[in-house]
Amino acid sequence: MTPPTPRTWSRRGHTPVVRVRGRSQRRFSIAALACYKPGERTRLIFRPKQHLDHKRGGRRSFTWSDYRDLLATAHQQLGAPLILVWDNLNVHLDARLRAFIDAHDWITSFQLPSYAPDLNPVGGVWSLLRRSAQCNTAFSDPDHLNRSLRRTLREIQYRPELIDACLAATGLPLTTTRPQTK
Repeated sequence: MTPPTPRTWSRRGHTPVVRVRGRSQRRFSIAALACYKPGERTRLIFRPKQHLDHKRGGRRSFTWSDYRDLLATAHQQLGAPLILVWDNLNVHLDARLRAFIDAHDWITSFQLPSYAPDLNPVGGVWSLLRRSAQCNTAFSDPDHLNRSLRRTLREIQYRPELIDACLAATGLPLTTTRPQTK
């Protein structure tokens, strides 16, 4: 993973060059849910995953079952029904995941329009992550990257006002017309 480089310096008149080693075949994926409930603190539930076997034809991203497990864990941790606002990632549209969502009455799902990253609150979390954990950093090994990502996501978890700001940036309201059951 090549880190973004928003700022660098060099001698006057010389174009800065950031050298990185060849592209790594290792891959990390992170799935996250920004959880909002009126009257309670905002929560961020995330799962990082390192893909070790993709050189041999293995999958290089989260599978539908990984998302299923994340949703079940979130439901258990929150103790409340989930209202999902999905983007159009191909795994989010998987028929098996849709069948899982349809089979459980504690999940309500809405799809965002085809290209609307500005309506996805988790997109703001990814922006915070890229600007803090990955910015101007050359990772020494995959474990260094993994530790840095986890640490920054935990820091975001402990600052619910950041997650609230990600929702506010979308312009989406924190209200629902669906009656809440106890």
